[in-house]
Amino acid sequence: MRIIGIDPGLNITGFGIIEISDNGLQCLKYGGIRTSSSASFTDKLLNIHQQVQCVIEEFRPNYCAVENIFYHRNKKTAIIMGHSRAVAMLAAAQHSIPIYEYSPREVKMSIVGYGAASKKQVQSMVQNILHLNEKPCPEDAADALAVAICLYHRLKLLSVSR
Repeated sequence: MRIIGIDPGLNITGFGIIEISDNGLQCLKYGGIRTSSSASFTDKLLNIHQQVQCVIEEFRPNYCAVENIFYHRNKKTAIIMGHSRAVAMLAAAQHSIPIYEYSPREVKMSIVGYGAASKKQVQSMVQNILHLNEKPCPEDAADALAVAICLYHRLKLLSVSR
């Protein structure tokens, strides 16, 4: 089973692919989809959508986990984040991949055990959980892997409770 995790952002959208097997969790790929600062808003959204599509087509994940929009003081920023989140989710929906959403607090609680953990703490725990040689960079990729691991934990709990 494979899970794609997505940490949406207009400048950098983090992604991570994990695979669950009898040997446990394995990281297949992670990275950041960067958009050009000179590109128009719609071109940035198109780029995010196309790049997420490419990752999905390459790795064929069974599930998609996306970080939910958190409360933001700047409403405009929250709306922009919503757009990048929507195009990433659209890419998964176009492949009929079930999508699960988790708040940053839920993800941090699942990974670190503390809902107000720092990005560095999340990065370190993701590295540890996935047995990576180095901390995943950019931080957005670490967050994407974290949201994928969060979904893995939830699916594991659901299978145990049945």
